[in-house]
Amino acid sequence: MLGYAKDIKSLFRSSDVDAMKRQGLDLGAYKDVRARADDILSRLQDGSMPCDGQWPQKSIDKFKQWIADGRHP
Repeated sequence: MLGYAKDIKSLFRSSDVDAMKRQGLDLGAYKDVRARADDILSRLQDGSMPCDGQWPQKSIDKFKQWIADGRHP
């Protein structure tokens, strides 16, 4: 089972965390990512997040699996 702290948080670069904080989403905070996980996944899949290039498919799949596993901390 995947967890945010051990498996997901590290997928977000500090520059992504800083940029999204200015937009009201803290990618470094479990509660924010958990609440917006579906929106985040959609943006990861369509390539609009992060803004400087798409994540590798392996990382997108890991994020998707975390959601399917129940979004554990």
